[in-house]
Amino acid sequence: MLRLVGAAILAFALCPCSALAESPSCAIPAKLEDGWSVVARQDAGFDPAALCGALDPAPLDQANIHSVLVERHGKLVAEIYREGSDRSIYSLFARRIAFDASTQHDMRSVSKSFVGLLAGSAIGDGAMSLSAPVLDYFPELADLRNPERNAIKVEHLLTMSSGLHWEETLATYGGLANDETHLYWAWNPDRLVLSRALDALPGTHFNYSGGNTAVLADIIERATKTSLRDYARTKIFEPMGIKDWEWIGDLWWRPIAFAGLRLRPRDLAKVGRMLLADGRWEGRQIVPAEWVHQSLAPHIAAGEGLSYGYHFWTGSLQRGESKLDWAAAFGNGGQRLFLVPELDLAIVMTAGRYNERVIGPIEMQIFRKILAALHE
Repeated sequence: MLRLVGAAILAFALCPCSALAESPSCAIPAKLEDGWSVVARQDAGFDPAALCGALDPAPLDQANIHSVLVERHGKLVAEIYREGSDRSIYSLFARRIAFDASTQHDMRSVSKSFVGLLAGSAIGDGAMSLSAPVLDYFPELADLRNPERNAIKVEHLLTMSSGLHWEETLATYGGLANDETHLYWAWNPDRLVLSRALDALPGTHFNYSGGNTAVLADIIERATKTSLRDYARTKIFEPMGIKDWEWIGDLWWRPIAFAGLRLRPRDLAKVGRMLLADGRWEGRQIVPAEWVHQSLAPHIAAGEGLSYGYHFWTGSLQRGESKLDWAAAFGNGGQRLFLVPELDLAIVMTAGRYNERVIGPIEMQIFRKILAALHE
């Protein structure tokens, strides 16, 4: 017996970490009382060892990834949480957090995608129009009217193609050179955004802008006569049984529409499942089906092989002999909701590599490895 135990210990000591990561028992989702059911990965069409290999600890450590969740056909297939450094949107310094299924996480710009869904609900309710001129919702900004600005429609805000000058993607978030930073303390963010010069005709050029989302959120509030938080609660969160969420505010406690949402990863996965189900959750229509289709469809080229829908990114990759389309909500630091409608698959990732471009390629590689582990 001692010889057997000694041999087992020696084998364990010599076993490489990658072999341990490929154990079929890795990343098994917990069975909690939150509406999620769990399915064996082979029953969901995955090769168990290959899926475990896709969740190898090395890249997760490198990218300070805090969670990865894989969901297919309405059931959780894999789930992993990790300890890592993190800082909330107003924190100056990071701290170590042991993340688990009960821990909220900053969504950062994933928040924009939720604002897009709320716009779809308001349009579906007849409260606002996709083709309405943006300035029609702001009579107090009549002094800004000219033929060029009058041509900016609600749809242009959704596709980040308003044409208004905005410097964001090439400057560090939180720095004064980044135009988004000024939205946190601007008394009148609508004027701040809509008074900018036009660099391009509306609808002709993609330029990522938290300012577009801020204006869109104010339009939703004005059109529905409801605060953004209350509208999100009644339209998405309450009907889906999502209770543990918050929308952090600016210096005036107005919800930071473009970056302030905090959710648990499991709840973000629920939203992913709702979108894959044409906007339905447990038999209830949460977001109009046609709006979901339009949101996840490419509307304008966004550079680097990507396109943009209605506040969702879209792209494609090669899988075998065919092209596979995907849509995603992205947030600074590594917050991700990947949707692959053709495979009925959603993947959630959260991380803490804020303002670092290295996170994107690492998470895209994990995304590709998870897809490679799926055989049917």
